[in-house]
Amino acid sequence: MAQPSPLPLIGATRDEVRALMASLGQPAYRADQLLRWVYAAGATSIEAMTDMPKALRATLAEWTRLYTTSVADARQSSDGTRKLLVALRIAGNPPADGERIETVIIPEGRRATVCVSTQVGCAVGCAFCASGLGGLVRDLSAGEIVEQVLHARRCIEPPAGLTHVVVMGIGEPLANYDALAAALRLLTAPWALALSPRRITVSTVGLPDRIRRLAEEGLGVNLAVSLHAADDVTRRRLIPGARPIREVVAAARDYLRMTGREVTLEYVLVKGVNDSLEDARGLAEVVGRERILVNLLPLNPVAGLLLEESPPGRAERFAAELKSKGVRVQRRRRRGADIEGACGQLRHRAAEGAGPRDGSRGQED
Repeated sequence: MAQPSPLPLIGATRDEVRALMASLGQPAYRADQLLRWVYAAGATSIEAMTDMPKALRATLAEWTRLYTTSVADARQSSDGTRKLLVALRIAGNPPADGERIETVIIPEGRRATVCVSTQVGCAVGCAFCASGLGGLVRDLSAGEIVEQVLHARRCIEPPAGLTHVVVMGIGEPLANYDALAAALRLLTAPWALALSPRRITVSTVGLPDRIRRLAEEGLGVNLAVSLHAADDVTRRRLIPGARPIREVVAAARDYLRMTGREVTLEYVLVKGVNDSLEDARGLAEVVGRERILVNLLPLNPVAGLLLEESPPGRAERFAAELKSKGVRVQRRRRRGADIEGACGQLRHRAAEGAGPRDGSRGQED
């Protein structure tokens, strides 16, 4: 029998792995055994799967690929945040494209969150984020998204372990919808990573049709919508080409109604742009009486971008005004800024050691 192209195991469906094993004349239980090694045990090589016959391991090493990415570098912040530089399509996989993405691990007591990317670069071009500096290069595959979680899991020490995933790194997740949905299924499948959907959040700048499509998938994950303004003029200044606020918020409300999952409106406070009391009152009107949380984020420094962080006192007044209007408010603290791992600072690097070519939409995480 002719050998097909190697099957990337991470990203493959359970049926695909079962079909592979059947084509090799193996009993059905071997597929589940293989998947347990990949996800539950976190094996980094086929050879490590020692309870499978040596001849089968040799065949699988030829017919499959376990990881198509590798960790090229890792940095740790003074606050414990870690940033992984992930190299795509390592040697032995079709052809190396030399691209890099970044993945962030955020420890918080007994909680450890991994922030994953969905694209190489980003087409959105938020004015406060490194995203627009080089544009979109390509989408990630479902496997490349999931592999980030597995790489991060190996870096997280007990007692926390991996507890949460936020899809808020480089790229607009809903612009890479099919790969995102496939990755979410793998993250939550009992035979794969078996994470609770309640511990996964997908962030978007607001693509109404795809927000509703995600709700219809029945995946049960949380949604974060990057709003960043209370009026459309200001929003388009910060997010070029942004959809109208009323359309985006209507889709967010539909997501809340259809899924019952948490919906958050992300709001980066920018000095003199969107941080006045009038802006706060406008935002309160946008939220209305919905069970929606407003997440206020500090602006993090990005070289070459001239916007400034809202002063602490002004940010406090903004939050207080929202609370006085009955809005649920959370103020996020800065994490990982000293290693360029904070919101809005993640970058795509074309080659190891090279300077940034473009960045991430991570300001919204």
